[in-house]
Amino acid sequence: MSGRPIASSADPACSDTASPSGRAGEKLLPDGDFPDPTLDRNLLRDHLNIRDMCVLILTILAVFYSLYFTAPILLPFVFALVLNLLMIAPMRFLTQRLRLPRHLAGLLLIVMMFGIVGGIATTISVPAAGWITRAPQTLPALQSKLAVLRGPIDMIQHDYMRLSAMFSGHSGSTHTAHGVTGPISGETALSRLGSSVLAGTRELAGGFFSMLLMLFFLMTEGDTLLRRCVEIMPTYTKKRRLVEMATQIEQNVSLYLVTITMMNLGVGLVNMIQCWATGMPNPLLWGVLAFLLNYIPIIGPLTGVVVYFVVGLFSFPSLLYALLPPSIYLLIHVLEGETITPMLLARRFTLNPVFVMGSLLFWDWMWGISGAFLSVPMLAVFKIVCDHIEVLAPLGHVLGGPTRRTISSAIVAQLQSEP
Repeated sequence: MSGRPIASSADPACSDTASPSGRAGEKLLPDGDFPDPTLDRNLLRDHLNIRDMCVLILTILAVFYSLYFTAPILLPFVFALVLNLLMIAPMRFLTQRLRLPRHLAGLLLIVMMFGIVGGIATTISVPAAGWITRAPQTLPALQSKLAVLRGPIDMIQHDYMRLSAMFSGHSGSTHTAHGVTGPISGETALSRLGSSVLAGTRELAGGFFSMLLMLFFLMTEGDTLLRRCVEIMPTYTKKRRLVEMATQIEQNVSLYLVTITMMNLGVGLVNMIQCWATGMPNPLLWGVLAFLLNYIPIIGPLTGVVVYFVVGLFSFPSLLYALLPPSIYLLIHVLEGETITPMLLARRFTLNPVFVMGSLLFWDWMWGISGAFLSVPMLAVFKIVCDHIEVLAPLGHVLGGPTRRTISSAIVAQLQSEP
């Protein structure tokens, strides 16, 4: 899913058209919707002196600090905002086509979502618990199947210990004696994993119910909140810009979420079928896992390949046969992430893969696996916001991916205008 395209408006071509608002130095596109992404030296000189840059850096650090320590409070709200974008189409169908009241429509969608998530969780919890319980007894068989890799692994560990001892200033024997306290058994490690999972169940359940509550009020009162925000804008230009920004976020991010969700459902279904066909136990469990991991760019599918390989080692007697399910999983991901999804979403532009990966790593460090799930939607929203703010327009232009059609048309128009 690297560089996965996000449907949005076309990237702006350079234009020197003055702003309808009459402000000097604000350059918009020919259609008047976006600020010019080219850097304005006068604008930078007016807004980015040394003092303001220092204040900006300190403000950003304070925001990151607050985001890190308020994650248990903020994550349910951010998930609710993202899911609200995903529920726009069903909400409009229930309220406009079926003429249901907004509160009743929101309640029906919440109950439906809770039923689907609860049903799937109940179905896969039993086999998942069984795998955790059986894992300690199957570890010896797993070690025997990976005996061919024991030599390279021991060599890598030996070289790593030598390098660690070299940089720490101690000899290899001292490092071995004092730095390594002994191997941890697989049963102990798995018991610790199970304890951590059980300890986090209460927090997960509390956050899930908070998210559902916030989602209900966003679906029922979100339009009123947006209307109030537009009313407090001081000028008509700012009112229009806020409405355009909200409309683009609603259309583009919701289109991305719906498309990716449908594609991930297809990936999960195909992987469930291939697990059943290859003889892997509990195909529904691994299909749901493939569906969830496909929301995380790059790291998610790679994790899925490793998980499928380990499950294959547990399930099949041959090492070569254990490579079949992860190989099919990787083939499915390549077809989906590099062919089908770009055909559906690349008509306008793609997010820059460098920033997609950077956003994934940053939010994974900030909020863990939840941040990894939210990294791409938040990056798409941030780009749309940057495209509508004069000072941040260059940053929004950099965040965009390749747009050959837009660039070529702008060059042709510029050449035709020259004498």
